[in-house]
Amino acid sequence: MQKQISTGMEESLDKASLHLKVAAILRDKITYGALAPGLRLNERVLCEELKVSRTPLREALKTLASEGLVALLPNRGAMVTPMTLADTAQTFQVLRVLEGLAGELACAHADAGALARLRELHERMRLCHKKGDREHYFELNQAIHAQLFLLSGNPVLAATHDKLNLRLRRARYFANVSQTRWDHAMQEHEQMMEALESKNGKRLRTLLEEHLSNKCDAVIAALLSSGAVSAIGTPNGSGRRDKLKS
Repeated sequence: MQKQISTGMEESLDKASLHLKVAAILRDKITYGALAPGLRLNERVLCEELKVSRTPLREALKTLASEGLVALLPNRGAMVTPMTLADTAQTFQVLRVLEGLAGELACAHADAGALARLRELHERMRLCHKKGDREHYFELNQAIHAQLFLLSGNPVLAATHDKLNLRLRRARYFANVSQTRWDHAMQEHEQMMEALESKNGKRLRTLLEEHLSNKCDAVIAALLSSGAVSAIGTPNGSGRRDKLKS
């Protein structure tokens, strides 16, 4: 899913809107692997590619740094934050509890209209799975999980999830690299949808917690097999030396 800011976009957007647009593009590139963990970011190349000046790019990098996706290196530019096993596992551990609670609360609050909207998203996601469209499947998957938090009726819970989920966004996408795991994830979503529609909050909570645990296991296995991290969870050294090429 490659994106760039069209020519003249910088002039048509105000400063705040532009840096958020740049951040969104770079966030997607990090999520989908176009910018790999440990990669040093070349500002000149990114400015040319996105057709923006350094000011909105640097503001975008600050935004991504606050989300844990980019590390700002003193006098050395920026780097895509490596994924470590410890941070990934610990963040999934917290997110697992949050998602389970959100699912249980959503069952108590969701009305017929909300359930219909979630069913529509679910069916679109199922179609993407059937077609092998991973990126659109992922976006719909994220929308479904986010909707559960909105339906929980607890804005603090939703805001906490949003912040943590930004850190795990690329890891969650990484989890479905295996076709077998992707198939299992789709089956888990079928069960979760059934529990939600039957307003079985305790079952949905259990299913969501198991879903996140399985996803965490898949991510850890994928990270190790890809060589992106070492067995003790530190980024491999070669990634730190890579530079973004034009």
